[in-house]
Amino acid sequence: MPKLKTHSGAKKRFRLTARGKVKHKRAGARHLLQGMSAGRSRTLRRPATLNNTQARMVKRLLPYG
Repeated sequence: MPKLKTHSGAKKRFRLTARGKVKHKRAGARHLLQGMSAGRSRTLRRPATLNNTQARMVKRLLPYG
């Protein structure tokens, strides 16, 4: 069988954990940060995991992850 191509956009944005969950960077931490509380900014720095429905879609784009 031929090799499968990995989706270039997905490999830049998502990582798989050891248990198979999908890690991603949170949205909203790029600009318009002055009006945001410090606690909100700190929360956005931490990575998050996708829910099961979205994780299934991303795992199809990362076949060898």
